[in-house]
Amino acid sequence: MEKLFKKIEDIEIWKRSCRLAVEIYKLTGQGPFDKDWGLRDQIRRAAVSIPSNIAEGFERESSAEFKRFLLIAKGSCGELRTQLYIAQALGYIAKLEVERLIGECIEISSMISSLISHLRKQKKSK
Repeated sequence: MEKLFKKIEDIEIWKRSCRLAVEIYKLTGQGPFDKDWGLRDQIRRAAVSIPSNIAEGFERESSAEFKRFLLIAKGSCGELRTQLYIAQALGYIAKLEVERLIGECIEISSMISSLISHLRKQKKSK
């Protein structure tokens, strides 16, 4: 695989998704989440799964594997969005905060889609 990036730390999607995961950890470490361990753990796992799958796919050193793990990361974005909506419905997170976090999830998901498209085009041009 011809590398677009030299190391995982060069990938903006990975950096943004790490920042999002840290935000989610901080948010779920307080308030109603102290008592709802199930939802807290689900949200945290989904958030951490995004950058983790990007990193794992990158380190596999094959374009096909990278794309596969990017798709898993994209799925985790959808999972996180769903859990944020549930947390809002339960009154755990304010609507404005959820909207901001959802917006970041959507942006990260879109960036992942763009990278997948680029990798597919790169493969076809060979």
